Amino acid sequence: MTTTVAGFHGITGNVGVKDGVPDAALVYATGATTSAAVFTRSRFAGPSVRLSREAETRALRAVVVVSGNANVATGERGLADARELQEWAARTAGCRPEQVLVASTGVIGVPYPMARVRPGLAALPAADRVDLDAVARAIMTTDTRPKVAVRQVGEARIVGIAKGVGMIEPDMATLLSFVCTDADVPAEDLDRIFRAVVERTYNAVSIDTDTSTSDTAAIVASGLAGTVDLEAFEDVLRDLCTDLVKMIASDGEGASRVIEVRVSGARDDAQAKLVGKAVVNSPLVKTAVHGADPNWGRVAMAIGKCATETDVHEEDVRIAFGGIETYPVLPSAAVRAELETYLRRDEVVIEVDLGIAGGEFTVYGCDLTEGYIRINADYTT
Repeated sequence: MTTTVAGFHGITGNVGVKDGVPDAALVYATGATTSAAVFTRSRFAGPSVRLSREAETRALRAVVVVSGNANVATGERGLADARELQEWAARTAGCRPEQVLVASTGVIGVPYPMARVRPGLAALPAADRVDLDAVARAIMTTDTRPKVAVRQVGEARIVGIAKGVGMIEPDMATLLSFVCTDADVPAEDLDRIFRAVVERTYNAVSIDTDTSTSDTAAIVASGLAGTVDLEAFEDVLRDLCTDLVKMIASDGEGASRVIEVRVSGARDDAQAKLVGKAVVNSPLVKTAVHGADPNWGRVAMAIGKCATETDVHEEDVRIAFGGIETYPVLPSAAVRAELETYLRRDEVVIEVDLGIAGGEFTVYGCDLTEGYIRINADYTT
């Protein structure tokens, strides 16, 4: 799979944060661009996010990422280090610092080891045509595999990458995700389209209900392939980002199964999302799926705890797993056996119809396993 995009160069390598593996990446456009970006709303957002919020997010030329260290809760020193990284990227990319988005991911509360990072940056190889697969590998932390998706719309190419398998309950975007395209899309349209796509994709995934301090998602367009139909572009971009979201869910820390919750019949889409998140985030639902336990009552419980939704009535709700109805028609022994077999699949779809109106939303997540506990118990040791 070719992961280059016309008009973009890139660099990856090790700058001393991790031992012996790539831990830094720079992607930059060789000419003028349009772009859009969204960031975490965490009250502990790191210096990288704070600098990036102040950048020219409609005309970004470069994205620089360090993995293995979030550079969060590091005070003025952390801000100065992030600014130094931004200025290095600007010099390398031939643009102004205000056109550089800075991202960082990893351990919180530890400053960059700048005594190693500075010579590490100086020793990075020369830029070449971007290989976004290599960039995806360089930005991984506890990920077990890189996350890359490629699409075509008209004459234009779209390549997206993402990282993240834990501390994922997005409150704007998710983890880190960057999309490069050679489509020519006006900045205002790109911003509108990207935000709409983020809401239905990155904001629809949850691994463990924890919102990262470093969440950043951005798209940069070089325009070299010419204009595209904007409606088609949005559809293809949404499809690409949905692919990345499913990769994130399937690689969730310790995960063995993807859970997709499709809520329909809601008062509106916002209510559908609220109910879907209540289901996918329930530890009891997650562990039932992990154990292939046909305990559909846990889904009913998760819906019921949405206590503010007073128009949700038990007698109107329908619950099914992959089309196998479990409520209100209670499953027979044969149906429960069928359900148990279904729950052993790699991807489990839970369907909830609230029976109120036409609102709908789909959310994505994963099961909860002993592996998640082990990974996070040992994370900094």
